[in-house]
Amino acid sequence: MSPDMKNIIDPIPRRKLSDQIQERLITIIQSGELSPGDIFPSERELMETYSVGRPAIREAMQNLQRMGLVEIRHGERPRIAEPSFGKIISQLGDTMRHLLTHSSTSLDHLKEARTVFEEQMVAIAAERRTAGDIEALKSILAKQEAAIKDPAEFVRQDGFFHRQIARVSGNPIFEGLSESIFEWLRHFHFETVRNPGLEKFTLDEHQQILNAIEAGDPKAAVKQLNDHINRANLRYQQEQLKAEAKQ
Repeated sequence: MSPDMKNIIDPIPRRKLSDQIQERLITIIQSGELSPGDIFPSERELMETYSVGRPAIREAMQNLQRMGLVEIRHGERPRIAEPSFGKIISQLGDTMRHLLTHSSTSLDHLKEARTVFEEQMVAIAAERRTAGDIEALKSILAKQEAAIKDPAEFVRQDGFFHRQIARVSGNPIFEGLSESIFEWLRHFHFETVRNPGLEKFTLDEHQQILNAIEAGDPKAAVKQLNDHINRANLRYQQEQLKAEAKQ
């Protein structure tokens, strides 16, 4: 029997009930029959509608929750979730944690993506900045300088500085990506976003980036950003080599 013929006559695998229920519920959500904030039918109603047991309904609803389509709170009926790019990015966190923990190349890929992304953000910021944007960046930089002896707060303000640059674009997706990329680096490779003993260099580099944005000079802003990121990456590589030499 040829391989092609075997594929034709192979039994069609049975699908899980929860997967079938999930597809039907997604169709309801996407059809617009229910709007964000609306309450879902009860478990009992869904059981009667689809003639299935409670386990299949619960598994389907839990899958929808993981997908960010419904919100499930203890003691309440599920609701259609409000669309949120931030939630989507947050849901990628577990996958990113797995990649950064177990893949030696993922960090390099993430750093490369961050560089390309932030180049565009800082160029856009230099073109679109307003007086209010500049004041917000100056305020963050002042808070970061005040936290120079508090490593955790210093890094937190560092993230706010880069996020504020993305916020100038007016695109919440860019802002969400900026926050998430920085947080992934901060949680799993702390030294890529903080260089002990070099806080003053970080502050000076942030100031140079801010000056270029305020001057409305995209090319200068990109150059200052690249100098900032490259110095941080070089420092991280040096620390890695030191750690390997001690082993």
